[in-house]
Order: sequence, then structure tokens, then C-alpha cells
Amino acid sequence: MNSRKYDIVIMHGTGGSPEGNWFPWIAEKLKSLGHNVFVPRFPTPINQSVKNWCVALDAQAPKFGENTILIGHSCGATYILHILEALKNPVAKSIFISGFIDKLGNEYFDNLNEDFINHNFDWEKIRKNAGEIIILHGDNDPYVPMAAAQRLADGLQTEIKIILNGGHLNAESGYTQFPELMGLIKE
Repeated sequence: MNSRKYDIVIMHGTGGSPEGNWFPWIAEKLKSLGHNVFVPRFPTPINQSVKNWCVALDAQAPKFGENTILIGHSCGATYILHILEALKNPVAKSIFISGFIDKLGNEYFDNLNEDFINHNFDWEKIRKNAGEIIILHGDNDPYVPMAAAQRLADGLQTEIKIILNGGHLNAESGYTQFPELMGLIKE
């Protein structure tokens, strides 16, 4: 990343928060390098919808542009697709972690995520606005099967960087720090 400074926006998923997983750790590391870091709090599980998340995002993060890096975990990764589809200009980089675009076979989460996945994505526009695209996925994710990650990768026309024994790449899987992600942001 050289000396270029970015606005880095990290989006949690369903039932998540800015204080969860590896978000505080990486936010602190990135801020120490001089980047502006935003970890918006989205309404979840109550009032979880794309529209409500957009309202929350507008209130907690700057406008996106060529100096923006978007990072989304789980449903936050799915939400990034909606953002990219609506942008008029591309961002620098989009990182999708444990992401998906369809039902996962868990009724509780599938109901909460319905508004995010029940959508006909404009993949061409998404790819145009995504900048560099990175997908990270644990090979043993208990929530998002590899086939679901592959469907996301197919739409984005990119490969998945598989993290061995990464689980859902969340605190439950031991991810309160995420050095592999830090390395990808700094590239």
C-alpha cells in the first residue's frame, strides 16, 4: 500500500457488532498506519435489511471512492455487493470474507439474510466498481459451505483464497486477530 492512505470500511454480519471477531484488532493496526477506519454498527438481528443497513452506513462512514477499501464478513460481504451495485465510481479494493449470495440451509440465518440474498445482482456493474477483488473462506466453515463461497466467486469471476481450518473466520473459530487479512490490505 506504500504511503497511500485509505478509508477502510469493515462490515460485520448478521448478529455481529463492531466489537466482535477481529474487527477491533485490525482497526487498531490500520489506524496505526495512518488509515481512516470505520466499523459501522448495523441493526441486527432486529430490523436487519439492506435499506436499514444503508441508513446506518450513511451515518457512520464517508462517501466511497478510489481511496476506499471495503471489507465485509459473512452477511457484511453480501451487503458489499449491494453497495458496489449502487456506486457510480469504483473503490480501490473489495474483500469478501466468509461471504455468500444464497440460502445457507439454516432457517434462522436464511430468514434474517433474506433481504440481502433475494436479489438479482448486476455482476458486471459490481465487478466494475469493486477494484481489486479478494475472497477469503475457511475450508471448514460451519455456516457458509464452500459451494456457497464458490457461487460468490463465480459471480465476481475470481478465485477463493482458502484458509485451512479457518472455520467462519470469526472469534468462535479463534479469529480475534487476522494477520493474513492485514497482509492482503497492505499489499
